Amino acid sequence: MYRSNTCGELRLTDKGKEVTLAGWVQTVRKFGAITFVDLRDRYGITQLLFGEELNPQLDASPLGREFVLQAKGVVNERSNKNPNIATGDIEVLVQSFTVLNKSAIPPFTIQDDTDGGDDLRMKYRYLDLRRNAVKKNLELRYAVNRSARNYLHEKGFMDIETPFLIKSTPEGARDFVVPSRMNAGQFYALPQSPQTFKQLLMVSGYDRYYQVVKCFRDEDLRADRQPEFTQIDCEMAFVEQEDILNMFEGLAKRIFKDVKGIDYTDKVERMSWEEAMWNYGNDKPDIRFSMKLCNLKFPAHTFPAKQSISSLIDGAGFNVFDAAETVVAIAVPGCSEYTRKQTDELTEWVKRPQIGMKGMVFIKVNADGTYKSSVDKFYNEEKLKAIAEATGAKAGDLILILAGAEERTRKAISELRLEMAERLGMRRKDEFKLLWVLDFPLFEYSEDDNRWVARHHPFTSPKPSDISTMINNNPAIENAAEYLKHPYANIKANAYDIVLNGNEIGGGSIRIYQRELQEKMFEALGMDKEEQLHKFGFLLGAFEYGAPPHGGIAFGFDRFCAILGGSESIRDFIAFPKNNSGRDVMLDAPATIDDKQLNELSIKVDVK
Repeated sequence: MYRSNTCGELRLTDKGKEVTLAGWVQTVRKFGAITFVDLRDRYGITQLLFGEELNPQLDASPLGREFVLQAKGVVNERSNKNPNIATGDIEVLVQSFTVLNKSAIPPFTIQDDTDGGDDLRMKYRYLDLRRNAVKKNLELRYAVNRSARNYLHEKGFMDIETPFLIKSTPEGARDFVVPSRMNAGQFYALPQSPQTFKQLLMVSGYDRYYQVVKCFRDEDLRADRQPEFTQIDCEMAFVEQEDILNMFEGLAKRIFKDVKGIDYTDKVERMSWEEAMWNYGNDKPDIRFSMKLCNLKFPAHTFPAKQSISSLIDGAGFNVFDAAETVVAIAVPGCSEYTRKQTDELTEWVKRPQIGMKGMVFIKVNADGTYKSSVDKFYNEEKLKAIAEATGAKAGDLILILAGAEERTRKAISELRLEMAERLGMRRKDEFKLLWVLDFPLFEYSEDDNRWVARHHPFTSPKPSDISTMINNNPAIENAAEYLKHPYANIKANAYDIVLNGNEIGGGSIRIYQRELQEKMFEALGMDKEEQLHKFGFLLGAFEYGAPPHGGIAFGFDRFCAILGGSESIRDFIAFPKNNSGRDVMLDAPATIDDKQLNELSIKVDVK
């Protein structure tokens, strides 16, 4: 028997018990004739005390960090208790020990505050996984997984596996492809999601499906992206949008309860895509704080139902505003005392390439009721006051204004809003706020291809009220400049995203389940009949055999875990992640393969 107990198990009630422990040496501390060793395993740390009689053995063969050690002894009460660990009241008086395996000196310290950088820790990920901080992340991931599975099981969902080797049908991100040796010149693709399979399962009568499943996308990476990632993938038959929203906000609340001990009793807010873009500048707003946008100027077609207030800034001779397509402001609470150095720093912040603005205007609403701005030359006190009132600014607030092209400016003000909230401590990692965003446009217009592209994916149904518009109109865009007047421009998707603290953690839709409507969608995306049958003939055929109404959602499992764990990066919650170049630096993958393998696959590599 290698061990009778774990290193996190023993307590004072075990005093006098003979035990055998096994684990890794965390630290060695020698004090004269006695030696203390902290022994670590997955469950915790126990202090071992090596008395004078064992000194000759320790001197002959000293213990080092990360040695694998087995120790037998008796549990004793510690004289210097450690309240920071669960086993801090006891120690084990070692009677005998065995070094099961020695260790080379680790390339970084196996501690929470390690001296290893990202690249080094990823290269030796099997050592990094020993650190308590990483272990806690994986424990949280497992807890989320377990909670989700329990909830879905209780709600009658069935876990059904779907294939990983499928047909390439790229619509959006690029597929990872896998050559077939037995079918020379042909390729499988790795699934970007099990989308068509779960719809086929609905056709097959499995009306509540789920899967915690790996998905693959060959796209540029960042902190919250990996080439392979995990989804909690779900689908339901005979449902409407309201059924989906109720079911899966219930899932999120259950995870909060099970994993974080949080009773999420607040009503989950809902807002339309248009409302999100108008008030927050993006379709995944963080609503833990207000600081809503004030749209001083905007293109009429972007928000046709909104009334322009551009008269507040027009006619002052300030060309930055006069020439801009969009002018948007936020009122930042309590920052009117920002110095020139601080406002200059913010201006440089918005000029960064990832934000892309040329500059920033500010207005200070002073405590005494006066106004000071960077555009005093153009706007008098009365005009500044009117702008301040429009933004909802109060005495002591700082108004920040960006101007430029619609899409870039709205994105930039959204990022600036989040940045100011971060600086002011409004984005606490221990506070969680859910939101549903609804009523997305079904289509976006691609200028490069002069055609419609699906905002979500080509299986998303339009709102019931828009189905006839889609069926009865030709999707072709005859005049690119007039695309906004096309009936398809106003079709809303029967789609929904669930947002947590400004991050989309899940998205889904009510699906198309009738062949005629699905063919119309494919036609709108530029597919002729031949391409439709080649790529999706199996799905169109299935719709001929009694497909039920159905819909579903997929949660970004890695991202959900990261937010619950207070991290910006999903990599921290994946056991063996890739780096930002998509490489596994531990395995040194991807890598070349030898000529024999290439010949078997009928592949010739030509790297330019």
